[in-house]
Amino acid sequence: MVPGLSRTRLKALILDGRVTVNGARVDDPGRKLDAGQEIAVDVPPPVPAEPEGESIPLNVVYEDDQLLVIDKPAGLVVHPAAGHDSGTLVNALIAHCGDSLSGIGGVKRPGIVHRLDKDTTGLLVVAKTDRAHKTLADQFADHGRTGPLERAYRAVVWGVLPRKHGTVDANLDRSTRHRDRMAVVSREKGREAITHYETEEVFAGANGEAVASLVTCRLETGRTHQIRVHMAHIGHPLIGDPVYAGGFRTKASLLGPQARAAVEAFPRQALHAALLGFAHPITDEELIFESDLPVDMEQLIAALRAGG
Repeated sequence: MVPGLSRTRLKALILDGRVTVNGARVDDPGRKLDAGQEIAVDVPPPVPAEPEGESIPLNVVYEDDQLLVIDKPAGLVVHPAAGHDSGTLVNALIAHCGDSLSGIGGVKRPGIVHRLDKDTTGLLVVAKTDRAHKTLADQFADHGRTGPLERAYRAVVWGVLPRKHGTVDANLDRSTRHRDRMAVVSREKGREAITHYETEEVFAGANGEAVASLVTCRLETGRTHQIRVHMAHIGHPLIGDPVYAGGFRTKASLLGPQARAAVEAFPRQALHAALLGFAHPITDEELIFESDLPVDMEQLIAALRAGG
């Protein structure tokens, strides 16, 4: 009944003693109410954001008073964490949005509803308000099964996939051997993860045999490293992936000199978030955005096409 505030935010206000029932302060979010009681909510102004804003250039694709969509470059960490307490997308957004951030959870900060890995490029939506954050988060949690959410990525992978169209349905969880990695686990463990792929183009090596492919991956779920792990799981890891493609480095020897040099010099996983669609959290208008491949992936593909 309180527009613009999420359940989580309201619970925090109750626990903080900022809600009264018939004039008496309450601090139990589970308290049962009787008809006719009067509830008052004291919503304090959002506190300044932590971390601080930083002037970092952003490629803003779309922006209004509720959200913005950015085209993220490679090398930009989305959220501050150990080892990355500054220079992140969140720092950049705090500076860019300024007073247009109404507060997420009582703090003037952008609402991150999904993430891209540091070295993955492409489209990302961010909420400016608590209400937009909750609605967008619900859409991403639903994975587009009952709404218009759509996410498509373009990737360059080793080898040729078993069929032009296919699906990888394999649960994911943290690796028990490498805590910074994800791994495919049994159906009884981890979280459901489904990736649909389509082969766009196949690239031949120096001997004329197929050695790499350009694919489009559409997410039915959105798990950490999902595309990277799923492609590696079926034997076709992303070119340049420093975590999941280690055993495929020698594949570059199958390429001609130009393509081999391009692959060996490529500094990141060849993955780009090319399409993002969702319902606007306030107007319910269906929005869809597309992003061209970044220059480094275009150059990699051109070298693979040349084949030599």
